[in-house]
Amino acid sequence: MDAIHIKNIQCYGYTGFFPEEKTLGQRFSIDLTIGLGLLTPGESDKLQDTLDYSLVVDTIKTLVKQEKPDLIERLAEIIAAKILSFPLTQSVRVQLTKVAAPIPDFNGQITIDITRKKVDTNH
Repeated sequence: MDAIHIKNIQCYGYTGFFPEEKTLGQRFSIDLTIGLGLLTPGESDKLQDTLDYSLVVDTIKTLVKQEKPDLIERLAEIIAAKILSFPLTQSVRVQLTKVAAPIPDFNGQITIDITRKKVDTNH
C-alpha cells in the first residue's frame, strides 16, 4: 500500500489527566502515516484523486485544540478515527507526542504510537 507521511504537526491542546493540563494546555507533536492508493493521482495529477494533506493538517490542529480527553491514548484514537473517515484513507498510523510531560525531573517526551485500519463493511 502507498502512503502519505505528514511529520511534525505542532499543536497546542488541553489533553491531560491533571487539572493544570486542562486549563493551561501544552504542546503536542503529531506524525501521521496515511495508507491509501496513490497510482490514480500519480497518473492524473488531480487533487480530487488524492487526499488533500493541507485539510488533514487543519483537521488535526482543530481536534487537538478542541478535544480535551484525560489520556493522550484517547486523543490518538480520536485522531485515527477522523483520518479514517476521509474517503480514500485505508489505514493510519498516529504518533502523538506530549512534548513536555509534567513529570518531575524528566526532560524527555512521551509518544503514543497506534495503527488503525478502515473496516471493510462490504462482507
